[in-house]
Amino acid sequence: MTAARAPSGPLWLHEIKHDGFRVIARTDGKRVRLYSRPGNDLTDRFPLIVQSMGRLPPCTIDGEAVACDDNGAPSFNLLRYRKRDARVFLYAFDLIELSGQDRRRDPLEKRKADLERVLSEAWTPGLVFNKAIAG
Repeated sequence: MTAARAPSGPLWLHEIKHDGFRVIARTDGKRVRLYSRPGNDLTDRFPLIVQSMGRLPPCTIDGEAVACDDNGAPSFNLLRYRKRDARVFLYAFDLIELSGQDRRRDPLEKRKADLERVLSEAWTPGLVFNKAIAG
């Protein structure tokens, strides 16, 4: 739906849509798996994300795999044509599960705060917290 401006207020949270692939990343503490929205296994395709997820406690993260050009701008063509698979990172925007606990019924603000904390405690270049935009 077209609108003159984005909705605002306490019930709205806005995030940037990067030019990438939607990915569900899961680690059980021993093994990491990456899946596309239709369920295709992307684990072997994005080694930096896999390595980075391996540093986290058991969890499932919803995010967007992104490849950047030489100027640091996201490039869907680099991703689609597999030009930089080894350098693709994940913009993480939701924490679905943490240490065996399903978080989907928790408020989004709480899940995002916990995701930001988990990522900051295990800082790694393959995972970037996707912040919300106010207003």
